[in-house]
Amino acid sequence: MVNQLSVQSDSKHKPDISLNLRSVINDLVADGRLAVSDADELSLKSRTKEQLAWHPIEVIASEECDDLKRPGNQLDLETLTLWLAEQSKEPYKRIDPLKVDTQKITKVMSAEFAKRHGLLALEVREDEVVIATAQPYVWGWESTIEQSQPGKVISRVIANPADIRRYTNEFYNMARSVDQAIAQGLSTSSLSNLEQMLELGQIQSMDANDAHIVNIVDWLLVYAFTQRASDIHLEPRREKGRVRFRIDGVLHLVYELPSQVMTAVTSRIKTLGRMDVAEKRRPQDGRLKTKTPEGTEIELRLSTLPTAFGEKLVMRIFDPEILLKPFEELGLINEDYRRWEAMVDNPNGIVLVTGPTGSGKTTTLYTSLKHLATPEVNVCTIEDPI
Repeated sequence: MVNQLSVQSDSKHKPDISLNLRSVINDLVADGRLAVSDADELSLKSRTKEQLAWHPIEVIASEECDDLKRPGNQLDLETLTLWLAEQSKEPYKRIDPLKVDTQKITKVMSAEFAKRHGLLALEVREDEVVIATAQPYVWGWESTIEQSQPGKVISRVIANPADIRRYTNEFYNMARSVDQAIAQGLSTSSLSNLEQMLELGQIQSMDANDAHIVNIVDWLLVYAFTQRASDIHLEPRREKGRVRFRIDGVLHLVYELPSQVMTAVTSRIKTLGRMDVAEKRRPQDGRLKTKTPEGTEIELRLSTLPTAFGEKLVMRIFDPEILLKPFEELGLINEDYRRWEAMVDNPNGIVLVTGPTGSGKTTTLYTSLKHLATPEVNVCTIEDPI
């Protein structure tokens, strides 16, 4: 049996060797990472139809075996990926989707080629292309990419195979939806551009309910939820609009959309938020509710503002469960809590709650309403949006 991990990663003249489950198990045992008993059990297990599409280290990680070199820890997928990189002497890379330029990397190779070889381009520079793989001893694909990227050196990194598969699907689906939306829409700048130049004959528009626009909106929302974003900013520009997420208080550029696609995306979200789609010259507020892939209900507060190149749209993401926390979990305790309780328990009067975005105004008010809404009291709130 060939010890796959003994093959040097720079031996491009040797035949490609794809990792298989039995060989990887043997190498883990030889390296003192996997117990022989666990190895025997893994070897006997029949792989399900779903697992047949998995990488060998994904199958091993799914069994949650103990890591003999790290007592108390398991051989999880990230640990096995790092081990694979060390054994093959290839650089390890944890994929950060916020640092990947989706539009550039999807031009390096086709989606079919990427999926067939388990590849994902991560960076495209003037003289280099960084490509993630989980098969360190397969080089046959390099010649094809070298032909499509002349003058660029290919740098290989080892990454989590599940992440490669996931982000390959997400990035290419998004890029395909944008390309198809452009093909079916306007080739000129947005009609809501206040600096719009009149071009005769250009009377067609892009439907906000077009399937490709729906896919783009769905992807942006799911992407924002998985990245723990607190805000989504859609910012129109002359040629391309920017999509940015606020994560931990910092805005990150996620995607650049052609202006006509940005307008259709904004219209789609306004429609979902029951806002006036035809009104583009004055600010509007709205809200919508959706669910995360895990089934958690999420509320989004929508706010639009007219700019020189179209409507800017900001979506603030709220987790309804946070709004139901008691005062103690909000940090309002002791004397502060007693003072606040005395104010909201007054039979008449007004309490003004002010502060910057994200400071907890809405959370404080909803917690106070929950405190006041006893069975004996009829509570009516005036909210815009509710």
